[in-house]
Amino acid sequence: MQIDPEDLLARFLRYVQLDTRADPDSASCPSSPSQWELARLVVRELEEIGAQEITLTEHAYVLATLPATVATDAPVIGWCAHLDTAPNLPGGAKPIVHRAYDGRPIVLPDDPTQKLTVETIPHLREAIGQDVITASGTTLLGADDKAGIAIVMSAARHLLRHPEIPHGKIRLCFNPDEEIARGVDKLDLKQFGAQFAYTLDGAERGEICHETFSADAATLEIHGVSAHPGWAKDVMVNALRLAARFVAALPMARSPERTDGRDGFIHPVGLHGSAEHAKAQFILRDFELDGLAAKRALMEQIAAELHAAEPQARVELTFTEQYRNMRYWLEHDMRPVEFARAAARAAGVTPFAQPIRGGTDGSRLTQRGVPTPNIFTGMHEVHSQREWVTLQDMTKSAETLVHLAQLWAKG
Repeated sequence: MQIDPEDLLARFLRYVQLDTRADPDSASCPSSPSQWELARLVVRELEEIGAQEITLTEHAYVLATLPATVATDAPVIGWCAHLDTAPNLPGGAKPIVHRAYDGRPIVLPDDPTQKLTVETIPHLREAIGQDVITASGTTLLGADDKAGIAIVMSAARHLLRHPEIPHGKIRLCFNPDEEIARGVDKLDLKQFGAQFAYTLDGAERGEICHETFSADAATLEIHGVSAHPGWAKDVMVNALRLAARFVAALPMARSPERTDGRDGFIHPVGLHGSAEHAKAQFILRDFELDGLAAKRALMEQIAAELHAAEPQARVELTFTEQYRNMRYWLEHDMRPVEFARAAARAAGVTPFAQPIRGGTDGSRLTQRGVPTPNIFTGMHEVHSQREWVTLQDMTKSAETLVHLAQLWAKG
């Protein structure tokens, strides 16, 4: 089996040049119009490789079918990747391919302060001799998750070109807005039609994940008392100052900056307003539901204390469920995980598992009844200007998918 690496690379380089940032302030789906551009490009490429039942939904979900090549009663499996990139940095990368990386520091030309070195990025040492792909220093690369899109497209092209490879029906799904935890909210599961699925949204080579954070969002709104600042003594209640006090009261020991492993956190992601009204947004993360509940309780306690100190202020704290740890469902049927591990081994990759300090669309898909582990793409330093991936790791991921298709056909 030979996945065409240069075809995979060409696709990836096309995709990352499109700026498809999600917009957390938009209520639309997709949240940003630019995601339509990539969705339409993927549709055209699916048509070119000969996929069937290609659909572009009203919410920019791209669905397609790889028909079965053998008679089998195996379940339909799905391969998923997301169209959007993180909102914290611009997309629209100017990708650079560092062929046969030699181990020296990679200085990104558009911002020379952005450097990749084997001393600061241990996984980069493992990439010596491989073709490393970066952006130019001022944008995301977009490997999260355009590497996943390129991998799925490359594996699909290979299977369609080789009908002698036995596999059952495979459904493809490319969805918007994963980065703002809405990736499968508008996905019609009957239309998707998969009994089991896989997200191509993982990191280092060999990573097969079946555990993610559980996640909530929180919004704090404070309504103060406005007054002219020259005559504000004992009258004004500054909402923005109170919001800052709330953020300052959150323990640093429970912040992303101070946690790793299986520790969860509370993370302020936005704060804006005026003396009269202020609004702050937070995300809460924990691997266990009781840990998530404890973080909610802590925030409620701080809000109550703030109101007690300034009773004229109106303090409103609301929580929104985002996704839950996929382990709660997958641990009852580990077949999709075991098949993925076996497929990785067949591709010459040593599989390993570690909990994801984040979430994937698989978290929500699994919760909605489609068990969906996560498979590696090779991406590193995501959500930063130093994001990188190697062509060889992406190729191994595509090979894993081809083996996975065959293993499901055998049952």
